[in-house]
Amino acid sequence: MASLVAIQPKQPSFSVLPSSHSDFNGARLISSFQYKRKPCLSKGALQVTASSEKKILIMGGTRFIGVFLSRLLVKEGHQVTLFTRGKAPISQQLPGESDQDYAEFSSKLLHLKGDRMDFDFVKSSLSAEGYDVVYDINGREATEVEPILDALPNLEQYIYCSSAGVYLKTDYLPHFEADAGDPKSRHKGKLETESLLVSRDVNWTSLRPVYIYGPLNYNPVEEWFFHRLKAGRPIPIPNSGMQITQLGHVKDLAKAFVQVLGNEKASKQVFNISGEKYVTFDGLAKACAKAGGFPEPELVHYNPKEFDFGKKKAFPFRDQHFFTSIEKSKALLGWKPDFDLVEGLTDSYNLDFGRGTFRKAADFSTDDMILEKKLVPQS
Repeated sequence: MASLVAIQPKQPSFSVLPSSHSDFNGARLISSFQYKRKPCLSKGALQVTASSEKKILIMGGTRFIGVFLSRLLVKEGHQVTLFTRGKAPISQQLPGESDQDYAEFSSKLLHLKGDRMDFDFVKSSLSAEGYDVVYDINGREATEVEPILDALPNLEQYIYCSSAGVYLKTDYLPHFEADAGDPKSRHKGKLETESLLVSRDVNWTSLRPVYIYGPLNYNPVEEWFFHRLKAGRPIPIPNSGMQITQLGHVKDLAKAFVQVLGNEKASKQVFNISGEKYVTFDGLAKACAKAGGFPEPELVHYNPKEFDFGKKKAFPFRDQHFFTSIEKSKALLGWKPDFDLVEGLTDSYNLDFGRGTFRKAADFSTDDMILEKKLVPQS
């Protein structure tokens, strides 16, 4: 039988600095999680609503979304277990989070070590524990979900992190939840997982974020722009730069995950979750500059068909219009984003890149190819 281990706090590897934009400032965290009252909160402060205590399993949870979600759930009084392979620390102190708050959180967090691809282990360990709710943050294929459902016949709710990437490309935007899915999408496994949940006798909810950004983002979304802004380099943007996209802050996504918990209106429903407004690629570059306190950047537009970048990705977004409607989430869940784009990017910059932390080192090799071709006169 798998053993559960309570996580003891480790000494953080960095000093905790105060920040006027930090939602993990110690005082703000304490005031944000008051039960049965609604204190005056700063923009984007993480707030949850009291509900009955649940025994919750989070598949994944040590990176990005799970880091913020697990704190919300623990603060609400739920028993939270992370299922991971144990290759990464189970908890980490967040920038602006007080030592006291971190110690309290990490002392309550439980860990179930295992590989979700070991289906026999998943079935035996989960059936032995008997969880009420599963948050599946890192599931990609339906075959990874079946053993979990089989192991927990009395499961109250399966909450799944899907992706807006499942939608079939269309000329008619924004994408709505009822729009057709793309069976050839690289996210087709998530689409198949949603189909599996529909076919099973289980209470499920699926959230489809678009591009997620915020502190600790492991995808080079805002970080890609911040690297170039800090280096004082021009920002290469494919084609006209007027392609429209959509970003949602990780804390707003975490809040949505909590709001569907035990919510009858979320039963067997799909919800798009992202920011309130859409933005062009050019506008995003300018917003990142504003968030980091940089001068307005020089934007260089190029035709991707004129270059062979090999396996390298020259730009972090799909070169197309890609955005969704979040009206269903707002109407049924009463959810709405706390962050507008510049505020959210400022939060990300101040709590992450602006402190000198990032996930991927700067690589300007594709930029140099573009700039060389653009700046050298063609004969």
